[in-house]
Amino acid sequence: MIRPQPPTDHGSMPNLRWSFSNSYNRVSASGCARQTSIRELPAATTMAGVQMQLDPYAIREMHWHKEAEWAYMLKGRARITVVDQNLCTFQDDVGVGEGWYFPSGIPHSIQGLEEGCEFLLVFDSPDFDENQTFLLTDWLIHTPKEVLSKNFNVELNAFDKLPTEELYIFKGTMPPPLSKDHIIGLGEVPEPLSHRMLKMKPMEMEFGNVRIMDSRNFPASKTIAAALVEVKPGGMRELHWHPTEDEWQYYIEGEARMTVFASGGIAQTFDYKAGDVGAVPKTMPHYIENTGKSTLRFLEMFRSNKFEDVPLAQWLAFTPHELVRAHLNVDESLLANIPPRKMPIVGKH
Repeated sequence: MIRPQPPTDHGSMPNLRWSFSNSYNRVSASGCARQTSIRELPAATTMAGVQMQLDPYAIREMHWHKEAEWAYMLKGRARITVVDQNLCTFQDDVGVGEGWYFPSGIPHSIQGLEEGCEFLLVFDSPDFDENQTFLLTDWLIHTPKEVLSKNFNVELNAFDKLPTEELYIFKGTMPPPLSKDHIIGLGEVPEPLSHRMLKMKPMEMEFGNVRIMDSRNFPASKTIAAALVEVKPGGMRELHWHPTEDEWQYYIEGEARMTVFASGGIAQTFDYKAGDVGAVPKTMPHYIENTGKSTLRFLEMFRSNKFEDVPLAQWLAFTPHELVRAHLNVDESLLANIPPRKMPIVGKH
């Protein structure tokens, strides 16, 4: 159903919505990936994302990139493997509602486990390109075998069976059970690189809940902060704005409507569903309403080490009330009814 735009919309602004279903799907024999960056959504000027699927035991080959990577598992389970610049290693198995953070330049790999997996990757650059990562096979293919022989102190024929093209996503076999006995580096990385976001204790409200994850409770995540938001039917993410960073959104399930106010009398409304990406430039006020009949679940992402927002309600409540009444011509009872703490999810029966 196409919903009419609210009569309060006025003027026009850049498009703030893109669907992964409209992105090119790079299909391999054992998985696929599609991306949304500034090329697909020009308003998303700070971050980019990739939606990836791996078949059971399929491997996203060993690689690295200049951007930091934050992930959220949508379906199934995966094993992540990392070796950092200090030759410390990290391995973990992650499931739905869990994920990881890989710092810039640190090599890693991802392998689907028994049921395969689907996950969202978020990068701290709008120009990220999934097809331009530094792949192990691609590097060695383009290095003379004489150089490889010298580097590893072996005969040239040791590299006779190297792949002739990059593997990217390829079929693997069942890995051994996860065990610290398999740590073969110089120790474990100092900060865990996996997170259990969905298992965090949420901020509960009548119409939903919010889990906020940033460097304060996930120290490894130095450049990406996130909130997992769940809104029940009839509820909405309150009127608010983010003072320091653009917002990058991913809609996991449900239906939503967001109106963004761009100053100068300009306001525009966008509708979202599962698999969509939203963008909100910093300082622009907005709200996100559950317009469906089931729970709305989405991620708010920021290129920052800390989640920050400013709610309209508490801004008014903590400003001298006579000043607010002079602006809005409202009764004192409205201001007195505002809770003294943040209430990110609100609603009315």
